[in-house]
Amino acid sequence: MKQFLIGLSLLVLSISASAQHNAAHTRISVITCGPGEELYSLFGHTALRIIDSVHHSDIVYNWGGFTFDQPNFYLKFLRGKLLYYSSADIFSDFMYEYVYEHRSVYEQVLNLDSASRQKIIEAVQYNMQGDNRFYKYDFLLDNCTTRVKNIIFENNKDAVIQNKVVPAETTSRDMIHYYLERGGQHWTKLGIDILLGSRVDREVSNDEAMFMPEFFMKGLADAKKQNSVLAGRAVLLLQGNAVEGSAGKYIPLIILTVIAIIILIISKLKAAWAKTVTVFIDNLLLYVTGLLGFLVLFMWFATDHTVCKNNFNLAWALPFNLPVAFFVLKKPFWLSNYFFIVAVITAIFLAAWFWLPQQLNIALLPVVILLLNRYVTLSGKYRRSA
Repeated sequence: MKQFLIGLSLLVLSISASAQHNAAHTRISVITCGPGEELYSLFGHTALRIIDSVHHSDIVYNWGGFTFDQPNFYLKFLRGKLLYYSSADIFSDFMYEYVYEHRSVYEQVLNLDSASRQKIIEAVQYNMQGDNRFYKYDFLLDNCTTRVKNIIFENNKDAVIQNKVVPAETTSRDMIHYYLERGGQHWTKLGIDILLGSRVDREVSNDEAMFMPEFFMKGLADAKKQNSVLAGRAVLLLQGNAVEGSAGKYIPLIILTVIAIIILIISKLKAAWAKTVTVFIDNLLLYVTGLLGFLVLFMWFATDHTVCKNNFNLAWALPFNLPVAFFVLKKPFWLSNYFFIVAVITAIFLAAWFWLPQQLNIALLPVVILLLNRYVTLSGKYRRSA
């Protein structure tokens, strides 16, 4: 029954797109959904709601759907080649998920004349047909929010946003951090910062800032069209109970600092057990940083994730550390030179930390300092044993 009603509504949408006068009987609004507790829902959601008062339809159009049954799903997801698609839901069904998850939902009714409504209806209809439903998801440039934003602003080209959506010098990374910290995802923030390159550290324009639902809602509220507002004020349809988790934002820094200090202390002890533990830790550091280095390279060169390119984390997560880890116990003559070279690279990287064109996660600082200490120690150790 649900699918029949949606199909009927799509037919109505198609008819209204071909009949100019029918657009006068439609009400178009933007739905902005607050963040959920799970990582996939942490950034919220944006959808487009179209009510047809003549045909008594109330449909919400989304651009955030994907299915797990795609061939090579996880590989496509990792490589940025996963296809997302547009879908339609009856409004009451759409709201059920947010009621169940206790997430806030806001609505902004668009202030449009019949011609503009007609253009948006036609754009939605086009997006719902055949292969047009599918698109390759890009977190910054092409997602559920930017799809709605583009439909609205491309069909209202005279609409102008009066003020800055975000403060001056705000970057995409800052905006991602805002959501992650608010959701208490502090370790996830560290992992994401390792994979994201300098592309996300440029100051965003108003248009670029609206890739996130909350900031699109803010920009839309500030948009003017021919001296009138493009959208009405945001009306709360559903009050959620989002939990703020920013209190523990420095936990990764504190824990990694404590671990680094403990390792440094153990490495200075003369006891036999301490020497055995230090050798194990040195090998572990080489394996982990080497694997991370290959992951950074993979995300940079072997995927379509534009946000992962030009990543300066490659200066400490060195891919060469992985093969070197297999030679440590064999003690070849070149090990001393290798550790000397990577010590110099790490020292330069540390000296340039705050001047690089990429914001590095501060929790990595004690890790990189520890790596420098171990590289210098290992260089001297293998020089003496040569």
